[in-house]
Amino acid sequence: MSDVFRSIRDRLLGLLPQREDWGALRRSPRRDVIAGLTVAVVALPLALAFGVTSGLGAEAGLVTAVIAGAVAAVFGGSNLQVSGPTGAMTVVLVPVVQRFGASGVLTVGVLAGLLLIILAVARLGRYVRYLPVPVIEGFTAGIAVVIALQQVPAVLGVEDAEGERVWAVAVDAVVRFAAHPHPAPLTLALAVAALMLLGARWRPGWPLSLAAVALATGLAEVLPVDLARIGALPTGLPAPSLDFLDLGAMGMLLPSALAVAALAALESLLSATVADGMTTGQRHDPDRELFGQGLANLAAPVFGGVPATAAIARTAVNVRAGGRSKLAALTHAVALAGIVLVAAPVVGRIPLAALAGVLLATTVRMVETGSIRALARATRGDALVLMLTFAVTVALDLVTAVAVGVGVAIIIALRAVTRAARVEQVPFDRGAHSAEEHALLTEHIVVYRLDGPLFFAAAHNFLRQLSDVADVRVVILRMSRVSTIDATGAQVLGDAVLRLQGRGITVLLSGIAPRHDEVLTALGVAEQLRRDGLVFPDASSAVRYARTVALGGAQPWAPVAAH
Repeated sequence: MSDVFRSIRDRLLGLLPQREDWGALRRSPRRDVIAGLTVAVVALPLALAFGVTSGLGAEAGLVTAVIAGAVAAVFGGSNLQVSGPTGAMTVVLVPVVQRFGASGVLTVGVLAGLLLIILAVARLGRYVRYLPVPVIEGFTAGIAVVIALQQVPAVLGVEDAEGERVWAVAVDAVVRFAAHPHPAPLTLALAVAALMLLGARWRPGWPLSLAAVALATGLAEVLPVDLARIGALPTGLPAPSLDFLDLGAMGMLLPSALAVAALAALESLLSATVADGMTTGQRHDPDRELFGQGLANLAAPVFGGVPATAAIARTAVNVRAGGRSKLAALTHAVALAGIVLVAAPVVGRIPLAALAGVLLATTVRMVETGSIRALARATRGDALVLMLTFAVTVALDLVTAVAVGVGVAIIIALRAVTRAARVEQVPFDRGAHSAEEHALLTEHIVVYRLDGPLFFAAAHNFLRQLSDVADVRVVILRMSRVSTIDATGAQVLGDAVLRLQGRGITVLLSGIAPRHDEVLTALGVAEQLRRDGLVFPDASSAVRYARTVALGGAQPWAPVAAH
């Protein structure tokens, strides 16, 4: 047991920041500080908007960006990542708020943080890359639609919309708006979204989200209309506390925590991969990144923040602005903390409709239409996985969507692998025999070559093909091209041999790989063939013995020395 604890301790120490991380901070501090300030300008309206959308308020979004952003920067495995609240996370959190309140969300964040640390210690970060691309694109597009639907009440200025699902709430908001139209919030939200989307084409490097929100706030101050606003914000960070922990509800909150942890791992590692591709000489450590995100999600709830993850949009801004070390992400967090301390009264005057417009523009940018079109045209299987994941994300929830998408992708992959597995009859080698003798041999000997995997999905097709063999004395099964054998495949192979033997046909096996022989031996398959010397190392030795059987030089089942 002590060895286990020692191994875990060593693994945790290996996940802590290394000396080279701090050395990178001294290479270009000025560029990193400028990049961090640039990201802070972009992140401010997003943090406010995602805090409001999560149900815990704009303050929670700011706290998350400051605390989680700083902790993930220090302990994460990427020099370029910028972390904070994200739209995908709000999709999971809104149902938790509705059922358990704010304490439920904070408890979910702590549980998710612990799960992420466990994933990091278990070195599972590298396996996230195996998630199918159609699943990723499908739930990303679905999340974008869900976030857009979440903004409908704020866009329409409806504060009392109801419904069990986000789309039901959006429909109820539209019905209420139609009964009592209030065009000012709608106009403001659409104007902010349009300014961000159109301006991004003309000046992609400008912080248009902040400019649009500032302009909307100024207009709201002079317009003779009453608009819902963020409200009063504290002029400092909340005091740390663990009073929120809902120990009695942890069992019910665990599924949501699993969803948050999975989403944080996926978003963070995808974002790190994108950031590496945008630079040269940068490579993230996936396990350290999970460890940093785990600590960030442990720390943020202590100060009243929501679960967080790395954000591709903010990370991309950081890279384009020249960020090259963790100093940039730290500067971003410090700058947002300064805004909380200095400009809280001004921030509190921002209309909710303006933040809804920011998120509407963000959802449009989330959807990679070119990638979706390419996947839809690639194969019917990819298109099916994409559409199913998208539809389930919008109609039900993210966890179910990923489970359905991955499940269908696995079934399609197994179907493709099964089709690749073949049992193919190959021509009998003429060798040194005359035409008459060769004709006689071909009438009595059939050679089959097994290609690909012999596993549960392909095994019964294999058995059906071998069952059609008739009017021969010897069947040679060449196993050298079998890529893998599982228990079902081995059992079916044994059944096929017994069926052929029951019809008086001699069965020879050749070219069994050692790793496959272990499976066959463990299940007791072909033991009789081994005892009778009917298992050969290669096809040529099996063919030589088959000729003696077919030409009457040996009797079936006569023991021979193994070659």
